Amino acid sequence: MFYNIDCIEGAKKYLADSSVDLIITDPPYGIKGDTLHKHYNRNEKNVLDGYIEVPESEYKEFSERWIKEAERVLRPGGSIYIVSGYSNLHHILNALGQTSLTEINHIIWKYNFGVYTKNKYISSHYHILYYCKPAKKNAGRQGKKPTFNTFSRFSDSEKSESNGSLNYQDREDVWIINREYKPGKIKNKNELPSQLLIKMIQYSSNPGDTVCDFFLGSFSTAKIAIGLDRKATGFEKSAVAYNHQIKEIKKIIPGSLLSQLRVPPKNVLHKQGQPVSDKERKEIVTKFAALQKKGLTKKESLAEITKKTGRGYWSLLKIIDQKKV
Repeated sequence: MFYNIDCIEGAKKYLADSSVDLIITDPPYGIKGDTLHKHYNRNEKNVLDGYIEVPESEYKEFSERWIKEAERVLRPGGSIYIVSGYSNLHHILNALGQTSLTEINHIIWKYNFGVYTKNKYISSHYHILYYCKPAKKNAGRQGKKPTFNTFSRFSDSEKSESNGSLNYQDREDVWIINREYKPGKIKNKNELPSQLLIKMIQYSSNPGDTVCDFFLGSFSTAKIAIGLDRKATGFEKSAVAYNHQIKEIKKIIPGSLLSQLRVPPKNVLHKQGQPVSDKERKEIVTKFAALQKKGLTKKESLAEITKKTGRGYWSLLKIIDQKKV
């Protein structure tokens, strides 16, 4: 399911229309990435040779061609995450604009270091473009809505030390995830951290889904996908990277990462969005009055009622305030 071939040619040859559930990919940035170590004094003795860059003059057409193939192979309702720097981001955005793909989020990934600069602000983030392919109505599997597992990582009631919602914080569109250091290990020039990949795969796919990476590189996306019991496929043009990583990926045990995932508790707000009957409304008002008589604050009273009713704070507050009116 992995191919040592250019992704555009490979997708046309090996991937059928609407055959992929999720695409996560980190294309070349078109900034002479194969020579950057000379400018930034990087020691690359453990970095695999053969990194293939795309000339900046070809980046526009290159982006349009591979993104068009990504659109074709993605099933309706499927998702795509594209990791990009800022230099040629406009070409990727323009290419996406020529497709049917719909923007869901423009995520900022803040990492733990940037390249030091003296006369301008230090760049210490990447862009992650999260798009979905519109679903078709009344078309079976092809009509599935986009997969987004809202509570796969944190439940609706889990709080941080400052009493903020952990679910809310995890789903904000600025992600602070550190890069990974692998001293002494053979690696590719650019590798996405495992926690970044786990997050995207958890939210936007389910076990058994097919995850594709158009630029496999270190095969990190594929390794994490298989570890999370997904199917994986993709392309790597560099024979050096492909031949090394194809041996490594055979060591990955399907589903081996599932036991390491955090399992959130059950959601408390199981009635959120459901209509409130007159009987339930009366019970809520009566219970609130009783808790107030016991000396509980409004916030404490509503928190107690939430546990019993499965309804959110603002929904309960609206019921209480309407009764006062």
